[in-house]
Parts: sequence; structure tokens; C-alpha cells
Amino acid sequence: MADTLVPMSPLHSFAERFAEQPPSVSLTEEPFTAMVDLWVQPGGDGVVAVAESIGVALPTTPGRAVVTDGATAIWFGPEEWLVTSRAQTGVALESTLQAAVRRYGGAATDVSAQRTSIRLSGDEARFVLSMGCSLDLHPSVYSPGSAHQTMLGLAAVVIIALDDNGRDYRLLVRTSFARYLAEWLIDASSEFRSTP
Repeated sequence: MADTLVPMSPLHSFAERFAEQPPSVSLTEEPFTAMVDLWVQPGGDGVVAVAESIGVALPTTPGRAVVTDGATAIWFGPEEWLVTSRAQTGVALESTLQAAVRRYGGAATDVSAQRTSIRLSGDEARFVLSMGCSLDLHPSVYSPGSAHQTMLGLAAVVIIALDDNGRDYRLLVRTSFARYLAEWLIDASSEFRSTP
């Protein structure tokens, strides 16, 4: 009898440690998020076709993301976006985007296995990030929809602001650095644990 392979997220072993975090620094992995690199000419019909196919307009300003319940589109470069979704598989999202942009010379590639997603929220979330990141994360500067590729500790991440008070972020990190980043976040948030 053949063994059945069960997919496991890069941070499956951290679920218990994340659950022990104080409410002021909540950590949750968002495993198996579909992620597709998208290349299409900006300002053309391909961008319109993408918006019609997934219901998300591609951001045209550097350092921005458009976040909806169904999908998120992150500006990565003049002709490149990362599109993520918790509602579809990577294969399905790639197929949808490929169908939308192929006739306009665009391309879409499933890169879901390349990164994982961590949700960092709570009253001290911004302060934890500030310990290892050079971005100005103050809500007056890093407003909802801000999304930048940067270093957090020694890990390359994408930090997406999800609220207007600096208390809710989504972090996208390469799978090979996920465990390092999880350990770093747990260590950085240790000062916010109350003493028994």
C-alpha cells in the first residue's frame, strides 16, 4: 500500500507556539495561500482583463496593494504584480490569470510554494516589526494597502498594512526563511508577554 502524502505548511510546527503569544502580538500562519507572479503591460487591456477576471484592480503605484476578501494584488515592479488568494488554489489562480493576459502578451506563473503568509496583529504589532525593519511603519505613512519588499531581521519579506492604526499586517516570507522569521517574531515579541 502506498503512503499518502499530506501537504504541510512550512510553519506547521509553530501553531502551538503562535497560540501562546500575548494578545498584543498575535501571530497566525495563513498556510497554502495561492500566489501567482503576473506580468502584463500596465495601462493596457490586459490590466482591465485581470480586474474583470479576479475582481481586483491591479495597483499602479509603487509600494501599494489592493486587498479584497477574494484576492490581493501587490505591485512588484512596472510590469509585475504578485496576486494572492485564499479562495483559490495556485493552479486555478494561475489558469484564470493566464487566460486573462495571454492575448495581451502577459504571463502568469504559480509561485505558491515559494512563500508563506504570516498574520501579525495586536496593539504592539508595529513595534515588533520596528525592531528589525528600517521602514517607517507609522500609520500616517504606512497606511492600509501599503506593501513593500524589505528586510525583517535577516529575512526578505513583503509587509502589507491591513488597517489604519498599525495593528494588523500580513507578512509574506520565502519558505526557506519562514522558520527563521517565526523564531525572530516570537523572540521580538517576548518583551510584551506579561510576567506571571
